[in-house]
Amino acid sequence: MGKRDESSGLGVGAGVSAWWLVSSPVDFRCGADRLLVHVREVLGRDPRDGSAYVFCNRRRTRLKVVVVDGQGVWLCARRLHTGRFVWPTSGQTLWSLTRAQFSWLGAGVDWQRLSCDTSSLGKLV
Repeated sequence: MGKRDESSGLGVGAGVSAWWLVSSPVDFRCGADRLLVHVREVLGRDPRDGSAYVFCNRRRTRLKVVVVDGQGVWLCARRLHTGRFVWPTSGQTLWSLTRAQFSWLGAGVDWQRLSCDTSSLGKLV
């Protein structure tokens, strides 16, 4: 069995160079090939660049991650039993995530709130 990357919660994270969250929802009937075409045609990125691309459905209850590595294509899916994934609402097409942010996203936690800069806040006495 391959080495599991505990920091991302998926077995595909060890070789991932960057995590990219795609802000617009996609049709979840599509598979890996169609998502790779979306990465190339809509996002203008090379899907073979070692990055993981994270997609959500319209209701934000499911996500898919597609990664191309040296041996093939990984397509991973995650579904929440209750609640929704926290997804950015601004006009950006693509968001860069850290591994920790992806882990929080996959757990259904508000990753944007947990990863905000708190250095400007006052210190507790």
